[in-house]
Amino acid sequence: QVQLVESGGGLVQPGGSLRLSCAVSSRNIFSDYTMGWYRQAPGKQRELVARSASGGSANYADSVKGRFTISRDNAKSTLYLQMNSLKPEDTALYYCNAKYLPMGWDYWGQGTQVTVSS
Repeated sequence: QVQLVESGGGLVQPGGSLRLSCAVSSRNIFSDYTMGWYRQAPGKQRELVARSASGGSANYADSVKGRFTISRDNAKSTLYLQMNSLKPEDTALYYCNAKYLPMGWDYWGQGTQVTVSS
């Protein structure tokens, strides 16, 4: 009923860039969802990377401020994460998240691997 399809992960050198995409399929209006990107490294807790409200406001983890940009295209029901100046510590499995505001329901993508290594 609600599916999140992620793409854009891969292997990149330090200082490089990647752009993640998350296409949302839902019977509900995309603008009713708060969207976010989370990441989890092996043996670590899942952490919030960036969050985007339907109106476009955004917040970021301190570790990615100035390097990552979250955006959304409500017409295309798609969430993006532009990642610049990547560091080895950015290596993780990145998850797309959708929270349906009227009910507070959470949905997750399958995750896409980002590996930053020389």
